[in-house]
Amino acid sequence: MTLLTVLLLAGAVLLTRVSSLRTAVGILGFQSVIVALACLIFGLKTGEFHMYIAAVLTAVIKVGLIVYSLWRVTLQLKHEREIANFNVSFLLAILAIIVSYGFVNKVLPHMAGETLGAAIALTMIGLLMIIARSQAIMQVVGLITMENGLYLLGLSITKGLPLIIEMGIFFDILVAVVVLVILTHRLKYSFETTDTSILNELKG
Repeated sequence: MTLLTVLLLAGAVLLTRVSSLRTAVGILGFQSVIVALACLIFGLKTGEFHMYIAAVLTAVIKVGLIVYSLWRVTLQLKHEREIANFNVSFLLAILAIIVSYGFVNKVLPHMAGETLGAAIALTMIGLLMIIARSQAIMQVVGLITMENGLYLLGLSITKGLPLIIEMGIFFDILVAVVVLVILTHRLKYSFETTDTSILNELKG
């Protein structure tokens, strides 16, 4: 799990340095593969069969359907790029990792572990992307990153959620992404850009 945790955090930090929408979607796909592998490893450790189902659902929905849908959208956004203060975002992501592991070690010493700290850090980095990014696709990537962190947090604390809850989570996030993809299309059609900062002009 140590290697997977390092790769997961490295991918999340790298997201804060990316301006290309396609690259961000590719990193999100890699991140979701790591989460699927984490489910598989938890299944091997606990012997819970539903963890294998969760791993398959993660691969099919997050790596397959969601990444494919976002990739299709980015193919139509050839000239759209994220413009942000990447240095500040990068430093905040590093700070989030430090704070997360410090919080786990000091406040939850009995639950201290690399997976729990990584889950909290991933959630915070996802939230940072939602707040700091203006491109709709990047905000969706931040949402999925945050959800991956919350899902990993559930795995760390409960050693595997009940299957019905996991299926509900996957369905909710899939519906949310479908709605956001549709709204991104409408945003591009109406304003010829997917920069959500343009919506500030609608304030009256």
